[in-house]
Amino acid sequence: MNVPTAGQKRLVIVGATGMVGGYALRYALENSAVRTVTSIGRRKVGISHTKLTEVVHKDFTDCFALAETLLGQDAAVFCLGAYTGAVSDAELRTITVGYTVEFARVLHGSSPGAAFSFLSGGGADSTERSRIPFARYKGEAENALLAAGFPRVYLFRPAYIYPVEPRREPNFSYRLLRGVYPLFRLLFPNQVIRADDLARSMVDVPVCGTAKHQGPVFENRDIRALAESLHPTS
Repeated sequence: MNVPTAGQKRLVIVGATGMVGGYALRYALENSAVRTVTSIGRRKVGISHTKLTEVVHKDFTDCFALAETLLGQDAAVFCLGAYTGAVSDAELRTITVGYTVEFARVLHGSSPGAAFSFLSGGGADSTERSRIPFARYKGEAENALLAAGFPRVYLFRPAYIYPVEPRREPNFSYRLLRGVYPLFRLLFPNQVIRADDLARSMVDVPVCGTAKHQGPVFENRDIRALAESLHPTS
């Protein structure tokens, strides 16, 4: 997506060492609409680029130290998270809700006009009453972001995210889904999304906006349609 140089945006990406965040970072660095990229995470991404500034931040329960770094940002892509079953229920809520809310609080204080793009998940429950912790916590985080005061918040709710590049899968169900992905995609196209397509959409929307989609929530089918419209050859 090409835009005039004068319209270039300053983008911050949180969680760029993860699968989706990694694709978002690489895409943003190549994107002519992005002027600078600030990567914030608990470890370095291992990429060198003239656009890129890296900030290692270990404790996302307290983001006060990031206030200066976050000054003057135009948009944020937040991909920090954890897989269900990989951590305790209490830690899952801390990562999913606590980290998101604390980062958003500091970002809004430093850059109140920034757009916020959030990696949520399919089934996120905005009523916060689901019996499934992941759905309940993602819904809680979404509600907090919508109430945080940002002018634009985009909530991405992917279903199964296909890794594209080989990786060590976090559990058996992911190994199974990866193995049957071609058939699964054929039978249930709106229940899958490529990780790179998701990442590109999460960058394009807060950086360039979208005139076709109304409302802050992007369900899996919306993400697929957006990715196809912006990158039809992907």
